[in-house]
Amino acid sequence: MKPLYRCGLAVWVGFGCVLGAAAQPVKLGAATYFLAPKGADPSMPAASQRTEAMQKRAAPTSQWYSKLVFDAQPEVIYAQPLSFKATLAGLEIALPVKEVVPTERRDVEIYYPHKAPIVISPVAFEAGPAKLAGAGDWSVDISMARGADDFRATIAHGSPYAFVRVSRGDLRLRLPVAGVPLPGAADARVLALQVGGRRYALFGPTGVRWDQVSATEWIAHLPAGSGYLSASALPDDRPETLTLFAAHAYAFIEGTRVDWRYDRATSAVETIFTATTRTVEGPEQTPLLGLYPHQWFDNAAVQDRLGPAFDTVRGPIKLLVAASFSTRYAYNGFVPYWPGVAASSPQIDLLKELMGKDARNANRMMREGGESGYWQGKGLQRISALMAVAEQQGDLGTRDDLLKKLKERMESWFSGESGRTYFALDKSLGALAAYPSEFFSVEQINDHHFWYGYWIRTAAEIALRDPAWAAKDKWGGMVDLLVADIATAERGRADFPFLRNFDPYEGHSWATGVGGVGDYGKLGNNQESSSEAVNAWAGLILWAEATGNTALRDLGAYLYTTEIQGVQHYVFDLHHLVFAPEYKNVEVSQVFGGAYKHNTWWTDEPRQIKGINLLPVTTASLYLGRDPAYVKRNLAALKTEMDIYAKYGTRPSNPPPADIWQDIFAKYAALDNPAEGLARWDRWGAVEVGDTRTHALHWLLSLQAMGTPDFGVTADTPLFSVFRRADGQRTYLAFNAGKAPATVRFSDGKVLEVAPSSLARVP
Repeated sequence: MKPLYRCGLAVWVGFGCVLGAAAQPVKLGAATYFLAPKGADPSMPAASQRTEAMQKRAAPTSQWYSKLVFDAQPEVIYAQPLSFKATLAGLEIALPVKEVVPTERRDVEIYYPHKAPIVISPVAFEAGPAKLAGAGDWSVDISMARGADDFRATIAHGSPYAFVRVSRGDLRLRLPVAGVPLPGAADARVLALQVGGRRYALFGPTGVRWDQVSATEWIAHLPAGSGYLSASALPDDRPETLTLFAAHAYAFIEGTRVDWRYDRATSAVETIFTATTRTVEGPEQTPLLGLYPHQWFDNAAVQDRLGPAFDTVRGPIKLLVAASFSTRYAYNGFVPYWPGVAASSPQIDLLKELMGKDARNANRMMREGGESGYWQGKGLQRISALMAVAEQQGDLGTRDDLLKKLKERMESWFSGESGRTYFALDKSLGALAAYPSEFFSVEQINDHHFWYGYWIRTAAEIALRDPAWAAKDKWGGMVDLLVADIATAERGRADFPFLRNFDPYEGHSWATGVGGVGDYGKLGNNQESSSEAVNAWAGLILWAEATGNTALRDLGAYLYTTEIQGVQHYVFDLHHLVFAPEYKNVEVSQVFGGAYKHNTWWTDEPRQIKGINLLPVTTASLYLGRDPAYVKRNLAALKTEMDIYAKYGTRPSNPPPADIWQDIFAKYAALDNPAEGLARWDRWGAVEVGDTRTHALHWLLSLQAMGTPDFGVTADTPLFSVFRRADGQRTYLAFNAGKAPATVRFSDGKVLEVAPSSLARVP
């Protein structure tokens, strides 16, 4: 059963196949893309809410603040710990508080909604429609100008402040209820108030005069030449906390930057976060930053320097006095495919039988699910995995036939010759669309990393076997265009935005291109299939290795490793830091800016709710077995969830198989216990359309032979894996995509000599 819509309401659209006059073709090596849709195909939305300077850059879609650029009356922006809404009445600022929402599934959803905001507005003029005026790596500038008058705010992930500037006149503060002054605000510049159940503080310039107009309205009379103010929420009512906030309130954030480094020798990814500030008055130049759990947990570099914390939808955000900090995570690697199953395996004949059947049905399976680029990408990757199994089992004839089929199918899309299946680049927006549209991939620019990750991974598998096919003057240029759409590392470019889908500070991706849809937009952006995001970043690494692009390899290692950290904290909560005590499920299937849920966009059937953050299970999915006890707990919860669904759930008219995605769950179980994985697997059962029976059985038999992932051993190469059996024996794998022999050194002292374009294994 396929999802009807990943990021909003379901819709079916008929598309024409007539080549419109505006659909200008552009040659890229052997490929062709277009500069407009063909015929009646939909166009991407206009990102009109940008200042003139920002119009010169590609529009930042699929970000936490993307609603700003598409909507003259944008919905809420969740910066954490604060939420914001830019309105004609002014800038709303709120400190979200937890709400527990029961569901028809007999579980709960956790919301931290934007409610009871304070509102800051100019007095001398009315605020205008909000526009994106600047963007750092985790901060944005919002302009609410009206003619020559400007009212502007800078907000940032983790920052407890909004930094406000006004071109002339005073500023007005409106409260949702009467405010009660907090003790400890001896500084005349500071207005600190208890507003309902929340605490706020505003920090004006020297000489500011706070005039209380009513119980719910104040005017900040600003001295000439000092049109600034910072507004914050406070995590507690301690006087020393207010003193801390006052000390750093005048170090205005002006820019934010993330830098990454993949240290191949130690197999680690280091990320450096740096905020640039301008001190508007006083001596303090250091900002007060808020660190998310994935940034502060097990981070010795900051552990003894953390201050008060905010309770947020992402768990405790802890404050740090610093302009810069860093994180360091182990990179645990993967290999493109696993070795062949030994001829002595009791199930070798079954594996051969399934491989023969799957190979004969490859053309059909490549098109199963649907016609859009999403389903086609899944079909391509499933057949590329089948190809690798055939190759490793020594059936080179089948390997060659499947390789030929993969090339032909990708080339049919890349050639642009079809009126229905093709790619088009919107240069005014800076985004590449795949047609036909589905899940609003065009109309809302949704899910690009999910879609293109499958294509990039498949192209890498082809390139490993036929480097000439991947040359830029052949088909590689088109693959590079897909890469650029989702993973451009340069800032400020006009053709593609910086890291379209990835949020460097939250440590995970976002799926909705326009930042939120309908009523769901009130909860901010969202992501459902974290595992498909990880699949995309693995594809970058493999494509980079296949084509010798070290900068892209390093970027891929950063994205892959960081997204996995985000998954472990915000999807699985492996460290028990994030989920509310009231939350009943063991994982989150939908992460929103202001909420988390156990549901999908298309069904409330539990197997699919759980499986959407597992699939596709590939050689790059070993991270799912990081905590074996959690794997057990997650799978054990499925029975209870299915029992509740059977009693209370809404049954669709065309229900899915009762064992839908059984191959996914068998492979997941094998990461904890290979024998249990094999016991769960049914050769006649349902198979997810991104998988094959052959690959599922090969996966299970491989883990039976090699053991489960050993994350305690790393290697000085990006393509490696280590496994450990119950008897303690380790299996080491390393892949060399280069043209010269390579020596791979593992952190426990094991050394492998790996021939060019080869997979090495010991034992």
